[in-house]
Amino acid sequence: MSWQQPAGRSVRQTNLFEGDGGASGHLRHPEPLALAAGQLQQWRRDLGRFQAPLFRGSGGGDAQGELFSPPDDTDTGASAVNPLMLRSQALSFWRWPDPPQQGAALYFVLDAAVSEPEHPALLLYVGETGQADRRWKGEHDCKHYLSAYSEALVGAGLDSRLSIRFWLDVPLDVRRRRALEQALIRRWLPPFNKETRQRWATPFTADCG
Repeated sequence: MSWQQPAGRSVRQTNLFEGDGGASGHLRHPEPLALAAGQLQQWRRDLGRFQAPLFRGSGGGDAQGELFSPPDDTDTGASAVNPLMLRSQALSFWRWPDPPQQGAALYFVLDAAVSEPEHPALLLYVGETGQADRRWKGEHDCKHYLSAYSEALVGAGLDSRLSIRFWLDVPLDVRRRRALEQALIRRWLPPFNKETRQRWATPFTADCG
């Protein structure tokens, strides 16, 4: 069974900052602040409602498994970790002289600045690495989305509290580790992973692969 987009919700990503496409080349007048803030708040609210039961350990929000292959034993491992229970670090952790984590890991990028108390955080991205102290250096496709997300929030007068958290109790074998990563993506549907970007139709765009 294929996943169906909820009625009335478009998968087209709306670019709040694009030009008008006319011959003049002038930028379109910005959207009214209240509209931009409303779009972003609704997007965060939808994501928060889906993920909140997972943070509470009480199961998922809808038929997330239909986006992927049927569940297997990796889904059991994926349900064993709550990203909020992992140590929170700044996204600039890799600049530290002695990063606190080494080797194989799964990592989670979260935004904990959510207005609704029933939504403790938003899980934006899940990744895997064999070098936890180096993976976030240089180019990373998630960084483009995080930059666009942060800029959109600032422009709308909204806050963010971004962090990255590492789970080190993971398989050393890369195939098993990637299978666990996919099980986590299947469980949480983080919006900045390529597998699930269309699912959440962000109200901003990012040029990333």
